[in-house]
Amino acid sequence: MTVTKGFIQLLRNPGLSEQDKEYYMITALDALEKAESIITDYLTFAKPSLENVKVLDLLTELTSIKNFIEPYAAINNVEIEMSLEENIYSAGEKEKLHQCLINIVKNGIEAMPQGGKLKVELKRFRSNAVITIADTGVGMNEEQLERLSSPFFTTKDIGTGLGTMVVYSVVKAMDGDIYVDSTPGKGTSFTVLLPTVEGLDTAI
Repeated sequence: MTVTKGFIQLLRNPGLSEQDKEYYMITALDALEKAESIITDYLTFAKPSLENVKVLDLLTELTSIKNFIEPYAAINNVEIEMSLEENIYSAGEKEKLHQCLINIVKNGIEAMPQGGKLKVELKRFRSNAVITIADTGVGMNEEQLERLSSPFFTTKDIGTGLGTMVVYSVVKAMDGDIYVDSTPGKGTSFTVLLPTVEGLDTAI
């Protein structure tokens, strides 16, 4: 917010060139988007309970998430590969599920600074939907894995750790489980298990 305020103040300078104005506006908007993301993550973590719970078609939701995040993946030279089974449903709040899975996907993309492949798989195992998101990035060591669900822990140079906390909070609120497997230099795999329900487009 401070960054945005500063650049807006600079925009009041009548002697600015159009190029400078464009740069200041882009930078200010970028700062606002980051602030919005942090606030959204914080609110979700602070209030993990679900509202407006509906039956969600997980293939549809994962496809929507891919379409949303694909431009960001392309910029980072990351290919998203999908393998999704049909007719798998779970009960949850659409917006929070998207927030949770986008955080995992975004982390996977950012873990591959030289580019790579992100694999997203959806399948059924007994009474659970199994969502696996695996990258070919830098990976994590055992200590980092153990601290992954700790409050405000992050492996990034710049980050709050809120995104990962949101992932665990949302999965728990949906009565699910999450498992992480990682090898330094080879990549990380997040496996999210969510209980399945019948495929009815109704509120719970």
